[in-house]
Amino acid sequence: MRIFASNFSPMKPIKIFITALIIIAFTVTTTPSQSQCSMCRAVAESGSKNDAKKTAAGLNTGILYLLSIPYVIGGVAFYIWRKNRRKPEDIPASFN
Repeated sequence: MRIFASNFSPMKPIKIFITALIIIAFTVTTTPSQSQCSMCRAVAESGSKNDAKKTAAGLNTGILYLLSIPYVIGGVAFYIWRKNRRKPEDIPASFN
């Protein structure tokens, strides 16, 4: 027996509005900052003129490595979620 004709929830528009409001608030209220980790700063300042290109390449590689890890973790999580989600034919007939 179906109670609702669709999956529409009356709370759904409110949740969407609150989520959008929070995202806008965090986007608008950012403060500019100039920060750098102390180890990167020490390496960048202590590099000699002969080693400058090699030091810069090493710092750039490290930054790209640190930047890519969250995307890899998110991609793996999405893949696992996508692989394990239920297909419509797997849902019992009593729920239809």
